[in-house]
Amino acid sequence: MQFTILGQPCSKANSRRLVRFGNKPAFIKSAKALQYEKDFAAQCPKRSELFERDVSVTITIYYQSRRPDLDESVILDCMQDYIYKNDRQVKEKHIFWGGVDKKNPRADIEVEEIDE
Repeated sequence: MQFTILGQPCSKANSRRLVRFGNKPAFIKSAKALQYEKDFAAQCPKRSELFERDVSVTITIYYQSRRPDLDESVILDCMQDYIYKNDRQVKEKHIFWGGVDKKNPRADIEVEEIDE
């Protein structure tokens, strides 16, 4: 299956903020990461039957600038419960930097079940 998600994914490693719950520090997702997840969910097609076997994922990411790291991890997380049951099913990844597209950052995504 193939689809496109509009918007620029944030790097999972760089999208955490430190907060305190009482005296305990904790890292939570940034507002930018939470907004991307919300936008992703609104655009992502939901399979009537989620992939249950292992999958191969090909993602081409177009960023607004050259600054962000190429990082697909938030995309893989967001596909859980929409495309497959768990991102642990991803056994093959092909991740590409598609270039800079200031007006239309996006991720072109293809997911296929791996033949046993």
